[in-house]
This record gives sequence, C-alpha cells and structure tokens, in this order.
Amino acid sequence: MIQKTNFSGILFTLAIAIVVFISTHFFSFLNSILLGLLFGIVLGNTVKIPLYFQPGIAFMGSKMLELSIVFLAFGINYTHMGKLGWESFIIIGFVVFSMLLITVYLAKKMNCPSSVGWLVGFGTAICGSSAIVALAPSINKNKEDVGVAMAVVNLYGTIGMLVLPLLLTAFSFSTLHSSLILGGTLHSVGNVVGAGYAMTSEIGEQSLAIKLARVALLSPGLIFFNYLTQRNSGKNWKQHLQLPWYLWSFMAITIIVSIFDFPKLVIDGASEIGKIILTFAMIAIGLRVSFAALLQSGKRGLVFGLLLFIIQLFLVFIGFLLFKN
Repeated sequence: MIQKTNFSGILFTLAIAIVVFISTHFFSFLNSILLGLLFGIVLGNTVKIPLYFQPGIAFMGSKMLELSIVFLAFGINYTHMGKLGWESFIIIGFVVFSMLLITVYLAKKMNCPSSVGWLVGFGTAICGSSAIVALAPSINKNKEDVGVAMAVVNLYGTIGMLVLPLLLTAFSFSTLHSSLILGGTLHSVGNVVGAGYAMTSEIGEQSLAIKLARVALLSPGLIFFNYLTQRNSGKNWKQHLQLPWYLWSFMAITIIVSIFDFPKLVIDGASEIGKIILTFAMIAIGLRVSFAALLQSGKRGLVFGLLLFIIQLFLVFIGFLLFKN
C-alpha cells in the first residue's frame, strides 16, 4: 500500500528516472538499469536529500524490485534446456549448483560483508544482474548491497567479455568448448552475445543457447539457494517452500511461458516493462548507498567476485574432463 507520506520520494525517484532514460541516448554503452544505479549513487552522496523523501525512496527500492521480478520472468523459457545435448546440460547444471554451494561456503569463510557475497555468487552462477534482482528481496539484509553486487558482477562480466575471446583464440579451443566456456561462465546474456559473436557466428549461437539454459535454472536455483542460506533457521521443509508472492509468480510465469507459445510482442513488451520498473528500483537503491559503505563492501566484493569467476572457469574445465567430446 502506498502511503501519502511516500509520494514525495516516489516523485523524486521518477523525476530522476526521466533524466536516466534520456541519458541512455548519450551513454549507449550503459543500459538504463546500470545508469540508474550510478545516477542514484552519485546523487545520494552529493546532494542532501530531505528526510521526508526517504519513505518513498525506500518504497521504490523495495516494492519496485519485487514487481520487476514478475515481468522479467517472461524472458525465461525452460525449452532452452532441451536444446542442449545431455552432456552440455549436465556440465551446466553441475557448474551452477556447485557454484551455489561454493558461494555459501566461501562467503562464510571469507566473511564477505552482509549479503554482498551471496548476491555476487548467485549472480555469477546464473545470469548476472537478473539473478541478483530475483534473490535480493528474499534476503533480509541491506537492500543497498544490491548496488554493490551489481557493480561487481557487471565489472567482471565486461572484463570476461573482452578477455576470454582472446584467450580462447590463442589456445585454439574447439567450437563446443569455447561455447561452453563463454555460455557457462560469463555473467549476463549481453556478455555472452558480445563475446561469442566476436569469435564466430557458430560460437555465438551455441554459447547463447548454453547461457539461456543456465538462465532457465534461475527458478530451481532460487529455491536451492534460499534453502542453503536458511537451512539453520529452524524451518522444516514445508516452511522452506513458503516463498513470497513474487517468487511464486515468477516461477508460475516461467512455466506458462515455456508451455504456451506467446507472441514475441508480449514477451518483449513484458521484459521491457520489467527493465523500466527495475530502473526505478535501482535509482532508489543507489540513492541509499553511501560511498563509505560502497568502498567497505566493494573491496571484499571485488575479491570475492574475482575468486568465484576463476572457480567457475575451473569447474567448466572439470566438466570437459568428465565429458570429453
């Protein structure tokens, strides 16, 4: 429920969003989601925002984040898993769920602050920013950690997109192995498309199919990861399935989209609405991130993210050894 006191903060966030959407035409290398986060962080740390704006900003950062998940679900289709050969799918499944286990273990061992470690690990394992957004509302810690995690994951995704094609070409990997490395490790779909098609069209197509199969593991990954992070909370197995409304909606939509053939216009339209709503949320989250907290959490987050990226590459190579092709 939107309370009357929230409107000033909501209108402030929407005003910034207008500037962000206009700015995407000048900063085409950044999407509105990341640009919104950056705008929010800069404004939040350079402009004194009135206290009575804060309830509305908090509302946008929390509720819009949840709502965006529902619309972004239209972009996930389980049929992509069936398009892979069984060996490739087993490798991807092995890598994703191993990474989730490793994330929980290392976040505790390395004392990665607050929920940053969990978010970075979940984003690294599955699909970057979208995975972080899907997990964030169910983690009862600082929502500002979403901004730190997204910054870390997008940084390494961009570096990987630029560096991995050069390394794969230098070491003469096969088309299948190159596709598995790119589709199985890079953080976002955009990273995979950029790296894959930069090599060959065949690698681009195969790596994208592998990446989309990895994205399709988001729903089971959410259930599994929520169990891993809350298994010591004293809940029984039924309570672990008592997920918030937006996650049930997310999973229901992904199943429906996978079964029924929706028009491309509907799928693209829903995904675009999800990105717009997510931009609102990222602006609001950015407004509440302090540079001091960003530096403190960001340092460990960067180290943690790099370590996980290296481990993920190593796991894909183990998959090669298990299933030589």
